[in-house]
Amino acid sequence: MQNARLKILQAMPIFGGVDEATLNFILDDADRTEVKTGEFFFREGDQDNSVYVLEQGSVAVYRHWQDHRYKLRELGEGDCFGEMALMDFQPRSAEVVATENASAIQVSAVQLAKLYERNPEQYTMIYMNLGREVCRRLREADKRLFIHAITGSSDEGN
Repeated sequence: MQNARLKILQAMPIFGGVDEATLNFILDDADRTEVKTGEFFFREGDQDNSVYVLEQGSVAVYRHWQDHRYKLRELGEGDCFGEMALMDFQPRSAEVVATENASAIQVSAVQLAKLYERNPEQYTMIYMNLGREVCRRLREADKRLFIHAITGSSDEGN
């Protein structure tokens, strides 16, 4: 089981350049969260500072605005979610619900603090990668906003 989990982390951009010993250190202390179809990993506004790496299943990410629920994206195996709260310690900005039975590796800020004590360089690499992932998602959101402002549509022409 640990080998399969290790391969998932090694394939993820947020763990790019992170050595195997560090990934095993993270996995040794990581929780596995299982959520049934229709249940939540977390809700918008929840306090938590963990990132989740989806091992199995799929999820949808939603935000609420003016009494409406809007789907932002769907994620599958190998994707991560929750990285913003891990970085800024703010309440969750969205909710994540399982669209099919799902399990995820949960990596907390406390675990990463332990990593910092053990290996500050690997800790820094992970946070740099998290920053890159947040920037990638921000670029995507900026593109969508731009297209909507120009065309009045959310269609990206793809």
